[in-house]
Amino acid sequence: MDVRASLESEITLSPLERQLVPTGLFIELPVGFEGQIRPRSGLAIKQGITCLNTPGTIDADYRGEIMIILINLSAEKQVIHSGDRIAQLVVQKVEKAEWFESVELTVTQRNDGGFGHTGKR
Repeated sequence: MDVRASLESEITLSPLERQLVPTGLFIELPVGFEGQIRPRSGLAIKQGITCLNTPGTIDADYRGEIMIILINLSAEKQVIHSGDRIAQLVVQKVEKAEWFESVELTVTQRNDGGFGHTGKR
C-alpha cells in the first residue's frame, strides 16, 4: 500500500539531504508479522528521492508513528507536500529462526564466494 506524508508544512530536500518524514500512521501488527517500508519507483526515477535503510522494518511490537527516511539523490532541490505518496508498506509474515552453534559448516558449490563471485553468464 502507498504511504503518504503527513506534514504541517512542506519539506524541501536539498541534494543529498535526508529527513525523517512523518506519515500520521500508527499500526498494530499481529505477532509473527512485520511491516516493510520500500521506496516508490516513480518518486525515485522522476525526482531522485528514495528511502534509506531499505527495506525499513516495522516490528510487531512497535506502536509509534511510522516515519520514513527520505533522501534526495538528484542534483536539484525537491519538495515534499502533505499527502504526497512517499513510500510503500508491505506486511509480511516472519519466521523465527532457532540458532545452533557449530564447529564447521557444510560445504556448497559457492562456499565462501560472494560479491560477484558467480559472474555473468
